[in-house]
Amino acid sequence: MKRGDFYDKKDGVRSMSDVMVLGAGMVGVSTALALQAAGKSVVIVDRKGPGLETSYGNAGVIQAEAVEPYALPLDPVALVKIAFKLRNDINYHFTALPSHVRPVWEYFLASLPGRYKEISKTYSKLALRSTADHAPLIAAAGADNLIRRGGLRFVFRTQEALDKAAKDAERIHEAYGPPMKIVDGAELAAAEPSIKIPLKGAVHWTGSWSCMDPGGLTEAYANLFVSRGGTIVNGDAETLTRAENGWTVKGPDGPVTAADVVVALGPWSPLLLKKFGYDIPLLRKRGYHRHFAGGATLNAPVFDSENATVISPMIKGIRVLTGAELARFGAMPTPVQLDHSSEAAGELLDLGKPVEAEPWFGNRPCMPDMLPLVGKAPRHDGLWFHFGHGHQGFTLGPTTSALLAEEMTGGTTPVPELSPSRLKI
Repeated sequence: MKRGDFYDKKDGVRSMSDVMVLGAGMVGVSTALALQAAGKSVVIVDRKGPGLETSYGNAGVIQAEAVEPYALPLDPVALVKIAFKLRNDINYHFTALPSHVRPVWEYFLASLPGRYKEISKTYSKLALRSTADHAPLIAAAGADNLIRRGGLRFVFRTQEALDKAAKDAERIHEAYGPPMKIVDGAELAAAEPSIKIPLKGAVHWTGSWSCMDPGGLTEAYANLFVSRGGTIVNGDAETLTRAENGWTVKGPDGPVTAADVVVALGPWSPLLLKKFGYDIPLLRKRGYHRHFAGGATLNAPVFDSENATVISPMIKGIRVLTGAELARFGAMPTPVQLDHSSEAAGELLDLGKPVEAEPWFGNRPCMPDMLPLVGKAPRHDGLWFHFGHGHQGFTLGPTTSALLAEEMTGGTTPVPELSPSRLKI
């Protein structure tokens, strides 16, 4: 038994928790911490351990500047390039397209200007509070050594691309307020002297933070949860069933039972919920990364916009990350985007040598309307949804967890736009 297990000293039987959280990624662990702070007894169930799946593989940026979610490109030229695989930000498997028809169509509708504007009003409020919601957890977990507060730079190789991005960044700043500045090539070179080719400049989002080990930060939050009396159990979420007085899964020492259960399994969530009758049109965007060590480094993460490539300094070395790929869940990797991104990153930096023999890949759980599902399941008492954060689960985990805890303990829905009841599932 791990520290914090709810354990009946008299008969040696694990007592029922108030809440069971399925999933130990950033969203799941943040959920557990928020409910614990609200006075609930909480147990986390995960098949591996904290921060070992999707939360491990991201760019490690707490994107307070990401006030507008990633919309589907609507420009006809962009769509033609996507269709013919001429852009590095999106790749797809032909065999995966039939299973993506519904979520992509709904994604298209949500990306239309009027609907997208309304979605962004909700999304921006989440992103703008992200660093403030992470801050007390970082401090309490003793993880400040993993955090950099130097912002995020979108760098540009051509003046045309820089001018277009600067105009859009100024619009975003005026509409929502995230701090930023436009820097020219000389100022960028001074800030990032390891960049070896002249660039035209950058949009520097100064309010965003970055983490040198996103899986490690998730683990630090999990350790904080345990130190406060919480429990983490290895178990299989697929064994979830209704119990007489709640919900139960099979654990290594017998059933793990709670009155309420929160499904925070990221891209795996719809697979579990389908057996309870919920047909959730999740769009899984696969992403790849690989570390390089022994070369140069950066003072802050860089997004090479024209090559859809993120270059992020990590403890393991420079992490090169890609855009999105539509593939069948569990399909073999096709890291063509990573090959292009690694070449582009190598033009900017002396990367050194690859750390991993094979690249990492994982799936971003994206709802077609670009808003996460946060709240009570429509047809089951005691069942709660908390997933679908898309590209921003690492950023928004603590924020949406606070909203979910408010609903679970207070009985009100603080942000109705995030409620699962918005979907016909």
